[in-house]
Amino acid sequence: MAQTYDFYMERAKEAATAAGKAQLDNVRDRELRAEKTWRGLADQARAVAKQREKIEREKAEQRAADEEAAASEEA
Repeated sequence: MAQTYDFYMERAKEAATAAGKAQLDNVRDRELRAEKTWRGLADQARAVAKQREKIEREKAEQRAADEEAAASEEA
């Protein structure tokens, strides 16, 4: 299952909430580390999605150009 930006951000928010409620320093630190990790994963997921969209757009443009070239060759 591919994880999305929203999924990772939700986990980050949960970790931040848990850190805010933690009474023990080590628990707070653990939750803050988890929040940082989840946010990093969210940023990475967003970057991958943007790159994927860029690649798909470039492929579509190339297909359109190829179709146009083929059509002009037939004429």
